[in-house]
Amino acid sequence: MKLRVKMTIGAVTLLAVIFSICGSLMVSASFDSMVASERESALRTYYSVQGTLLLANSISNQSGYEDIVDAIRTLGGSNRSMWDGVSLITPETMLYTSGVSPRERDTTPGECTVSYWAEGGRSYLQISGCMSANGEKLSLFILMDISDIYSLRDQQLATYRRLLVLTVLIGAAGSWLMAVLLTQPLTKLTRAARKIGQGDLASRAAVKSGDELEDLADEFNSMAGRLEENIKELQENARRQTEFMGSFAHELKTPMTCIIGYADLIRRRMLTPEEEQEAANYIFSEGRRLESLSIKLLDLLMLKKRDFELTPASPAAIVTGVVRVMRPQLTRLGITLRYRAGEGRCMLEPDLVKSLIINLVDNARKAMEGDGAIFILCELTEGGCVISVTDNGRGIPEAEVAKITEAFYRVDKSRSRSQGGVGLGLALCDEIAQLHNGRLLIRSVEGKGTSITAELNGGRTE
Repeated sequence: MKLRVKMTIGAVTLLAVIFSICGSLMVSASFDSMVASERESALRTYYSVQGTLLLANSISNQSGYEDIVDAIRTLGGSNRSMWDGVSLITPETMLYTSGVSPRERDTTPGECTVSYWAEGGRSYLQISGCMSANGEKLSLFILMDISDIYSLRDQQLATYRRLLVLTVLIGAAGSWLMAVLLTQPLTKLTRAARKIGQGDLASRAAVKSGDELEDLADEFNSMAGRLEENIKELQENARRQTEFMGSFAHELKTPMTCIIGYADLIRRRMLTPEEEQEAANYIFSEGRRLESLSIKLLDLLMLKKRDFELTPASPAAIVTGVVRVMRPQLTRLGITLRYRAGEGRCMLEPDLVKSLIINLVDNARKAMEGDGAIFILCELTEGGCVISVTDNGRGIPEAEVAKITEAFYRVDKSRSRSQGGVGLGLALCDEIAQLHNGRLLIRSVEGKGTSITAELNGGRTE
């Protein structure tokens, strides 16, 4: 509103100033033109009368000024509209006067002067000059009433003032309307910004003006969209952190409760030797699980806070080393482990890649219902390499696939806990893949098996 008022006042003020200047110049120019025209007419009349008087004097046989006086009296009687006052004066006497008397009576031989003056509410134009007759200076004064010109000027000024008021009113209305139209996009932007400030992040400014304001609105909407995405991402991160803390607390609560309970029973000596052995075994297994949890959490935190340097390495050698270590354990469980790895070198962090493969294989092991098979495939690509671990285990429900890389998330919580899982393996794998400019791709069919591929795009070396 304030901007509209300022724009309106500014536009009206500018319009009034311009109209005042232009109107004043037009009235002044018209007045000056009429006065100049009247002056030229008066001069022509003066020279005509002066010529007539000189001619009358030259052909007169009389020694006085009777012929000149008669001539001017005749001219005045035949056409009174020629002047409103005329006087003929010698240095000593007034030879003739009619109508308005002259105010200034000083004349200079050979000069004709024009003067303006007012008296009794009337305005006059006076032509003063002198001539020589009978060897003596003779002054001639002709006066014309130009009050009509001043009256016309006053009428024009009055009309102009009325037009100025009307123009200012129309200009004010037009300026206000234009200000409303010009500031409407800004009003929409302000309204959208206020809604966003109040928490409505989906609010946008719909401006279609086809000018810079529309560009500004588009940039504002783009900024608001990015802000909304950032806020949603922050909210999602906050949600994940809350879930992480809840899951972490839950993971600690269950084994700690069991450890404390069994330890208390042992302390009170309320168990048989067989029960004491069972309690000790349970305390040991839960302690190992807590140890695994702490190690996994430490690894995950370290991955998020450290910058790892990639070096040329052979992914085939890393895969071979993992297979050599894990195959005996898997064989005892009735699980067959096979692999195929292409030769070549790429940019990797060997220890992290080894951890990734171990976690993927261990995750596949936990998906087995008994006997089964795990296959590791490693292939070189232009950007690095891809490592896939495929199993024929239970598979993952389609609705769960997008969640399994979240920390502490487990599809089957009871079975995973019984197998020693803490729900951090795939979260670690996903973080390792990202450190190699890659990602995890998960394909699974429930009841048939799962294939998890790690794309590692750290770069290829010869």
